Amino acid sequence: MLQRNATLVQKFGMLLMALSIIGLLYIYLPFVKLFLFPVNIVNDINRHGYFIEIPKINAYAPIVIDVDPWKKSEYLEKLKTGVAHAKGTALPGDTGTSFLFAHSSDVPWNITSYNTAFFLLGRLKLGDEVVIYRDNEKVDYRVTETRIVSPTQASFLEDLSVDQLILQTCWPVGTDYKRLLIFAERI
Repeated sequence: MLQRNATLVQKFGMLLMALSIIGLLYIYLPFVKLFLFPVNIVNDINRHGYFIEIPKINAYAPIVIDVDPWKKSEYLEKLKTGVAHAKGTALPGDTGTSFLFAHSSDVPWNITSYNTAFFLLGRLKLGDEVVIYRDNEKVDYRVTETRIVSPTQASFLEDLSVDQLILQTCWPVGTDYKRLLIFAERI
């Protein structure tokens, strides 16, 4: 009888270990996939609308125009389909400050190639290239500054007349503790 109970406990323990491994794979496989199998960017396609491409981190996503950055329910829904352009800032490629924001991570069951477009944004350094496409027109930018700020800080948006592109995501990846800002100027 005692040996039978020990066998049942062993089987139950093995079942728990197997379920734990399956759970970990379910959670971490999308992140591993992003590192091991990056999305290939096809450069000879017609791009109707707005798109962002960041060659260094192999990021490519549509830009959703005029998203209210102060309405969480609105921007969370829009971020499922691409990178959000903040309403009230210049359209990407126009003169003035254009502010774009996206997830750096999300829960595993929501991860797509678009809603985590800025997953590797922290790897950008001064001089790296950011490309905006507007109906097949290419507008090139170079990174000029990176900054980490609190989530409530928005002073960088006080002067929207500056001709620049600002990219924002949560920092560190997987949290919403701070915000990583990437500033780029048109070249």
